[in-house]
Amino acid sequence: MKLNILLALCLGFTISCGGTSTKKTETKASETPAVTVAATNEEPTLALNADSDSGKAGPLQTVYFDYNSAALTSDSKSTLKANAEFLKSNKAIEVQVEGHCDERGSVQYNIALGEKRAKAVKEYLTALGIAGKRLSTISFGKERPVGFGHDETAWGKNRRGNFVITAK
Repeated sequence: MKLNILLALCLGFTISCGGTSTKKTETKASETPAVTVAATNEEPTLALNADSDSGKAGPLQTVYFDYNSAALTSDSKSTLKANAEFLKSNKAIEVQVEGHCDERGSVQYNIALGEKRAKAVKEYLTALGIAGKRLSTISFGKERPVGFGHDETAWGKNRRGNFVITAK
Protein backbone atom coordinates (compact mmCIF):
# COMPACT_ATOMS: atom_id res chain seq x y z
CA MET A 1 0.00 0.00 0.00
CA LYS A 2 2.79 2.45 0.92
CA LEU A 3 4.56 1.53 -2.31
CA ASN A 4 1.41 2.34 -4.30
CA ILE A 5 1.16 5.76 -2.65
CA LEU A 6 4.84 6.45 -3.30
CA LEU A 7 4.42 5.36 -6.91
CA ALA A 8 1.42 7.66 -7.32
CA LEU A 9 3.46 10.54 -5.92
CA CYS A 10 6.27 9.86 -8.36
CA LEU A 11 3.88 9.68 -11.31
CA GLY A 12 2.53 13.16 -11.06
CA PHE A 13 1.18 14.12 -7.67
CA THR A 14 2.86 16.83 -5.67
CA ILE A 15 2.26 17.34 -1.97
CA SER A 16 2.12 20.96 -1.01
CA CYS A 17 4.37 22.35 1.71
CA GLY A 18 1.55 22.23 4.28
CA GLY A 19 1.09 18.53 3.71
CA THR A 20 -2.70 18.71 3.81
CA SER A 21 -3.58 18.99 0.14
CA THR A 22 -2.39 17.45 -3.07
CA LYS A 23 -2.08 19.02 -6.45
CA LYS A 24 -2.08 16.92 -9.57
CA THR A 25 0.27 18.05 -12.30
CA GLU A 26 -0.18 16.68 -15.78
CA THR A 27 2.53 16.36 -18.35
CA LYS A 28 1.83 14.92 -21.75
CA ALA A 29 4.50 12.63 -23.14
CA SER A 30 4.73 14.81 -26.24
CA GLU A 31 5.60 17.81 -24.06
CA THR A 32 8.60 16.09 -22.50
CA PRO A 33 11.71 17.46 -24.16
CA ALA A 34 13.96 14.95 -25.87
CA VAL A 35 16.95 17.19 -25.21
CA THR A 36 17.86 18.96 -22.02
CA VAL A 37 20.56 21.58 -22.25
CA ALA A 38 21.80 23.19 -19.07
CA ALA A 39 22.64 26.87 -18.98
CA THR A 40 26.22 25.89 -18.14
CA ASN A 41 26.95 24.66 -21.70
CA GLU A 42 26.94 21.03 -20.59
CA GLU A 43 26.35 18.36 -23.19
CA PRO A 44 22.66 17.73 -23.91
CA THR A 45 20.90 14.71 -22.47
CA LEU A 46 19.84 12.52 -25.38
CA ALA A 47 18.29 9.09 -25.18
CA LEU A 48 20.07 6.20 -26.84
CA ASN A 49 18.29 5.15 -30.01
CA ALA A 50 16.65 8.57 -30.32
CA ASP A 51 16.29 9.34 -34.01
CA SER A 52 15.88 12.32 -36.29
CA ASP A 53 12.78 10.90 -38.01
CA SER A 54 10.86 11.18 -34.74
CA GLY A 55 12.45 14.52 -33.84
CA LYS A 56 13.91 13.06 -30.63
CA ALA A 57 17.58 13.26 -31.61
CA GLY A 58 17.93 16.85 -30.49
CA PRO A 59 18.87 19.17 -33.31
CA LEU A 60 19.97 16.34 -35.60
CA GLN A 61 17.74 16.41 -38.66
CA THR A 62 16.89 13.86 -41.32
CA VAL A 63 18.16 14.56 -44.84
CA TYR A 64 16.17 13.84 -48.01
CA PHE A 65 17.15 12.63 -51.46
CA ASP A 66 15.80 12.95 -54.97
CA TYR A 67 14.26 9.97 -56.74
CA ASN A 68 16.77 7.26 -57.68
CA SER A 69 19.68 9.32 -56.35
CA ALA A 70 22.26 9.24 -53.58
CA ALA A 71 23.52 12.73 -54.45
CA LEU A 72 23.21 15.31 -51.70
CA THR A 73 21.03 18.29 -52.57
CA SER A 74 21.86 21.82 -51.45
CA ASP A 75 19.14 21.50 -48.79
CA SER A 76 20.67 18.23 -47.57
CA LYS A 77 24.12 19.80 -47.41
CA SER A 78 22.77 22.71 -45.38
CA THR A 79 21.09 20.30 -42.96
CA LEU A 80 24.26 18.23 -42.69
CA LYS A 81 26.33 21.32 -41.91
CA ALA A 82 24.01 22.05 -38.97
CA ASN A 83 24.18 18.40 -37.88
CA ALA A 84 28.00 18.54 -38.07
CA GLU A 85 28.12 21.65 -35.86
CA PHE A 86 26.03 19.84 -33.25
CA LEU A 87 28.26 16.76 -33.42
CA LYS A 88 31.41 18.90 -33.18
CA SER A 89 30.18 20.47 -29.96
CA ASN A 90 29.02 17.12 -28.54
CA LYS A 91 32.05 14.89 -29.08
CA ALA A 92 30.75 11.90 -27.10
CA ILE A 93 27.74 11.41 -29.36
CA GLU A 94 27.94 8.71 -32.01
CA VAL A 95 25.29 8.16 -34.64
CA GLN A 96 24.16 5.56 -37.08
CA VAL A 97 23.06 6.91 -40.43
CA GLU A 98 20.18 4.90 -41.86
CA GLY A 99 19.68 4.93 -45.62
CA HIS A 100 16.05 4.63 -46.73
CA CYS A 101 14.22 4.49 -50.06
CA ASP A 102 10.68 4.77 -51.35
CA GLU A 103 8.66 1.71 -52.29
CA ARG A 104 9.54 1.73 -55.98
CA GLY A 105 12.25 -0.66 -57.15
CA SER A 106 13.23 -4.13 -56.01
CA VAL A 107 14.31 -5.01 -52.51
CA GLN A 108 17.90 -5.58 -53.63
CA TYR A 109 18.07 -2.34 -55.61
CA ASN A 110 16.73 -0.28 -52.71
CA ILE A 111 19.08 -1.87 -50.18
CA ALA A 112 22.00 -0.88 -52.42
CA LEU A 113 20.60 2.65 -52.95
CA GLY A 114 19.96 3.08 -49.22
CA GLU A 115 23.57 2.08 -48.53
CA LYS A 116 24.83 4.63 -51.07
CA ARG A 117 22.71 7.31 -49.39
CA ALA A 118 23.97 6.48 -45.91
CA LYS A 119 27.58 6.45 -47.15
CA ALA A 120 27.11 9.80 -48.94
CA VAL A 121 25.93 11.32 -45.66
CA LYS A 122 28.84 9.81 -43.73
CA GLU A 123 31.39 10.98 -46.30
CA TYR A 124 30.03 14.53 -46.24
CA LEU A 125 30.08 14.65 -42.45
CA THR A 126 33.65 13.35 -42.33
CA ALA A 127 34.63 16.01 -44.88
CA LEU A 128 33.15 18.55 -42.45
CA GLY A 129 35.43 17.28 -39.68
CA ILE A 130 33.40 14.59 -37.91
CA ALA A 131 35.50 11.51 -37.09
CA GLY A 132 34.43 8.53 -39.17
CA LYS A 133 34.58 6.25 -36.14
CA ARG A 134 31.63 8.22 -34.66
CA LEU A 135 29.47 7.41 -37.70
CA SER A 136 28.14 4.03 -38.73
CA THR A 137 25.86 3.26 -41.66
CA ILE A 138 23.09 0.82 -42.42
CA SER A 139 20.54 0.48 -45.21
CA PHE A 140 16.92 -0.44 -44.70
CA GLY A 141 15.98 0.07 -48.34
CA LYS A 142 12.21 0.38 -48.58
CA GLU A 143 11.48 -1.68 -45.46
CA ARG A 144 10.89 1.16 -42.95
CA PRO A 145 8.72 3.84 -44.53
CA VAL A 146 7.61 6.90 -42.58
CA GLY A 147 5.32 8.19 -45.32
CA PHE A 148 2.47 5.90 -46.24
CA GLY A 149 0.74 6.17 -49.57
CA HIS A 150 1.57 5.67 -53.19
CA ASP A 151 2.30 9.20 -54.31
CA GLU A 152 5.18 11.68 -54.49
CA THR A 153 4.38 13.12 -51.05
CA ALA A 154 4.84 9.73 -49.34
CA TRP A 155 7.76 8.73 -51.53
CA GLY A 156 9.57 12.00 -50.82
CA LYS A 157 9.35 11.37 -47.06
CA ASN A 158 10.82 7.90 -47.47
CA ARG A 159 13.91 8.82 -49.53
CA ARG A 160 16.00 9.84 -46.55
CA GLY A 161 19.00 9.54 -44.28
CA ASN A 162 17.85 9.17 -40.67
CA PHE A 163 20.19 9.74 -37.71
CA VAL A 164 20.04 7.43 -34.67
CA ILE A 165 21.98 8.16 -31.46
CA THR A 166 24.09 5.06 -30.68
CA ALA A 167 26.37 6.45 -27.96
CA LYS A 168 26.46 9.57 -25.86
